[in-house]
Amino acid sequence: MTVTTQRGASPEAIQQHYDVANDFYELWLDPTMCYSCALWQADEPDSMLEQAQLRKIDFHAQQIQATSGQRVLDVGCGWGSLVRRLVETHGAGHATGLTLSKAQAEWSAQRHNPQVEIRLESWLDHVPTASYDGIISVGAFEHFAKAEWPDAERIAAYRTFFKSCREWLKPGGRLSLQTIAYGNVDVANVKDQPDTKFFFDEIFPESVLPTLSDIIAASDGLFEVINLRNDREQYYRTCQIWYRRLVARKSEALKIVDLEVYNRFVRYLKLSAFVFDAGYTGLLRFGFRRLDEPRTA
Repeated sequence: MTVTTQRGASPEAIQQHYDVANDFYELWLDPTMCYSCALWQADEPDSMLEQAQLRKIDFHAQQIQATSGQRVLDVGCGWGSLVRRLVETHGAGHATGLTLSKAQAEWSAQRHNPQVEIRLESWLDHVPTASYDGIISVGAFEHFAKAEWPDAERIAAYRTFFKSCREWLKPGGRLSLQTIAYGNVDVANVKDQPDTKFFFDEIFPESVLPTLSDIIAASDGLFEVINLRNDREQYYRTCQIWYRRLVARKSEALKIVDLEVYNRFVRYLKLSAFVFDAGYTGLLRFGFRRLDEPRTA
């Protein structure tokens, strides 16, 4: 198998986490069903989670300069809140979302919009019918490689993603990328730590976090970095709120999942808040512009 055909997390690995039960996630996420870092204003109360998530979606729409009639792709679309808002609020003509989660695809199918297409498909298998004006990917990049891969294979897999996005975009097209990444930590040594193994054995199997330098190397010569922000404090706050919402609805959660699953998610959300607060992980939000004359070497 060549490097370019390497696949990150399998559908089974993705479904292990995201297909626990839609009803379970509805208990502690907000009505948008966004399962990624919100975008908060400093003076907002925690009760404004839904508004903070909508602001995050609008941020990514602005990053790709979404306007009326455009074709947009969302790689790792979750429960589809972003693609629906792109057509319903930002006027996109058509939005395609890719997910490997059967539960997410089924949930989205119940909220049908003729301008939205949700596909149970890996980005590696995606063949667009026409070029896209913009591409967004939020919280999927972490699943594009595996922890056991050597650095060169991991970066090559990331570069395959950027090459694909560049091929799918029209000249001058934009890519908005949001991903968790390793922060102020010795990556070589942290992989064998118990908490790290918990994350990548029990929570997100067959996955690994990139570093900032991984992403820069993988996109170099294909995309121009327009802007970059690290919003780890925003994710610290988001995880804290999710944790408190889940704990507050424990009795309801245990009617949907067993105690082992509940405890696993409680530990995961507490630990996530800790590593963001400590700076061991960051939350990177990139704005990229397609290089129409790429340097692909």
